[in-house]
Amino acid sequence: MERPRFFTRQVLAEGSEIELEAEPARHIARTLRMQPGDRLVLFDGSGDEYPGELVTADKRHVTLRCGPARTIDRESPLAVELGIAISRGDRVDWVVQKATELGVARIAPLLTTRGLNLPADRREKKRGHWQRIAESACEQCGRNCVPEIGFPQPLDSWLDTVDAPLRLILDPRAKPGDLPAQVGTIALLCGPEGGLEDEEVKRARAAGFGTLQLGPRILRTETAPLAALAVLQARWGDLRF
Repeated sequence: MERPRFFTRQVLAEGSEIELEAEPARHIARTLRMQPGDRLVLFDGSGDEYPGELVTADKRHVTLRCGPARTIDRESPLAVELGIAISRGDRVDWVVQKATELGVARIAPLLTTRGLNLPADRREKKRGHWQRIAESACEQCGRNCVPEIGFPQPLDSWLDTVDAPLRLILDPRAKPGDLPAQVGTIALLCGPEGGLEDEEVKRARAAGFGTLQLGPRILRTETAPLAALAVLQARWGDLRF
């Protein structure tokens, strides 16, 4: 049976004894009902993972001792930065979780004309929420590096910072175009329900973005980026079939 995996924001080292944060501690003690002597795996986002043994496990405190670091690379050779328009409901939650499983390197939540106008005082809280979703997805899928979730920002601000050599906008109206044979870094932009406005597409094109069309059907805003990630990872990354 696979050992359960847990993310911690604490720096891990062989032989160290740490007390876990409240959320994973509750899961270990109350949900999984693990006991002292049980084994698990910890990672801190640095790329290594550490086998661990529980020292104490009660309702208030869970401590464990770290074993030797294991360097296991499960990261894709294709680094994708996903710019995703902030939409209503839990659509961004879903995209963050599944994009992490698909190997995305970074996610930039974007404020667009037709997207959700997230108030300034809620942006950091939302960013933290999405970061925790990414951490949890890494626990499940085996990644030891957690993708960074950027602070929510206007589309134009993000366009000014993107430096990936290949930049693509998802556009169901676009015509299929030629793509390079080899690429290592991509910026992928996906709009909200109803898509990006024409002026936003023009600004993205001016910033070096080409268009990417996935097929004859129009996909929902939470489906399109995941389908695109799967296609791109199959072409240039590490998805195999």
